[in-house]
Amino acid sequence: MKIIFISLLVANGYCCVAQDFQDTRKKNESFAKLPRTEIRADLATFTLAGIIDAVGKNELQKISFTSFGDNFMNFEGDSIKASIQLAPFDKSKHRLDYDDKYLIRIDRKTYYGNYGTIPQTDIRHITLIVDNDTVFIPPAAYADIYNLNLTYNDRGTLRSRNAIYKSKDGHRIYLYVFCKDNTGSYEVTWIVQDKKYLRRVLDYGFM
Repeated sequence: MKIIFISLLVANGYCCVAQDFQDTRKKNESFAKLPRTEIRADLATFTLAGIIDAVGKNELQKISFTSFGDNFMNFEGDSIKASIQLAPFDKSKHRLDYDDKYLIRIDRKTYYGNYGTIPQTDIRHITLIVDNDTVFIPPAAYADIYNLNLTYNDRGTLRSRNAIYKSKDGHRIYLYVFCKDNTGSYEVTWIVQDKKYLRRVLDYGFM
């Protein structure tokens, strides 16, 4: 399914924009950097970056989104609730660093989403409730994620790859989002283990 999705993007002429400025983004949180553990095996079943590792692996239980709008997306199922809330980006509240005329850092950190220009939106907060227990997702886990397009247009139809996945043993929950971006798509997976935030996995620049 992921191969078909990538092929459709390429067929639609979706590709990275050539950059003539410094790119400070790093791939130290990428799928490729993960050790060969159960987490890597799980992510291979639904991430685009893990497509090569996906062969022969069974899909995980998936919880799809239940509602969405221009600035939110909600998920609910199997005693799990989650919400992603977006808000307008206020540049007056941030330090912006440029390479010539291109924005390369926000608050002294690299960022993801329409890289090189001032973002239009940021993530206001992410909420996750598992078995009526609220799981704290630290703001640092999404503070550098901007212009998160919750859906994308596929020949006139709005679609989304965003979902929650559960590991087979039930100990891990993966909140996955994919953003189709005109400077290169990116995907982020926030990983929760035993109701505690563990880490994220982030890849960008697919096409």
